[in-house]
Amino acid sequence: MKNYTKVDVSEARLEDLVRQYASHIEEGLTYIDHQKPTGAGRLDALLVDSGKSLIVAELKIVQDDGMLLQGVDYYDHVLAHVETYSRLYNPYHIDPTQEVRLFLIAPSFSQALVNRCKWIDVPISLFTYSCLKFEGDDEIVPVFAEHAIPTPPEVVEVASFEDHLNYITDQNVRTKASSFLDDIMQWKPGCIAMDAIKDAISIKVNGRVFAYFHARRKKFLFDTYNADDDWLPFPVEDDDELEKVRSVMQAAMERKAIQ
Repeated sequence: MKNYTKVDVSEARLEDLVRQYASHIEEGLTYIDHQKPTGAGRLDALLVDSGKSLIVAELKIVQDDGMLLQGVDYYDHVLAHVETYSRLYNPYHIDPTQEVRLFLIAPSFSQALVNRCKWIDVPISLFTYSCLKFEGDDEIVPVFAEHAIPTPPEVVEVASFEDHLNYITDQNVRTKASSFLDDIMQWKPGCIAMDAIKDAISIKVNGRVFAYFHARRKKFLFDTYNADDDWLPFPVEDDDELEKVRSVMQAAMERKAIQ
C-alpha cells in the first residue's frame, strides 16, 4: 500500500469531496446539490439514498457541537417542503413519502453531541471522516466511518392499581377484585403492603412477598404459596375459587409473617 498523509481541507473542499465520494459515505447514496438557501441559512448538502429518501447533510471541518442544532433547523425546513424538493429535483426520483434523514459529517464528535442525538426524534446518522493524500498523487481521498448513536434507556412503565383493575372489562369481576384486595389489607393491619408493578400487584407481609395479583379481561388470578410452599397460580372465576385462594393466601401470609 502506498504511503499516505492525513490532510486538512476547507469546508468548500469537503463539500466537493462529499459530491465526488457520496457512495463512500453510504452505499447507493447520490449527491444532489449544495448551499441551498433555507430560512435558517444555507444547508451544506442535499443527497438521496438508495431508498429515494432525501438527506440533509451538515458538514464541519472541526468538532462543533453547534452543528446538531444547525442540522435540525435545515432538516425542519426540508421536511416542511419535501414535496417541493421532490419536484425541483425530479431527475433524482425523490420519494416525498419516505422519511427525510439528517447526516452530520465531521472529523470527530464530542460525547455530549452523541448523547444528545439519542434523545432527538429525528433519523440522524453521524459520520466521521479523514482526508488522505497518497504519496506521488495529488488527489485527496476521504474515508468515512459511521459513528454509532447509543440507544436511549428503556422508559420504565409505572403502573397503578387503577391500571390493573381497569384492565378487567367485566364490571362485576372488577368490583369483586377491588373488594378482595381491600379485604387483604385488613388481614394484618399495618403489616400488609401492596405495590403496583408492570404486570401485577405484589402483596407483602412485613416486607416479604406472599402473593401477586394478576388482572385478566374476565377474571383475575393470584400467585401464592400452597401448603407445601410451592409457588402456584390460582385463577378466580367464581366465589368458590375466591374462597379457596383466600384460605391458601392467608396461610401463606402467616408463614411469611414469622420467617
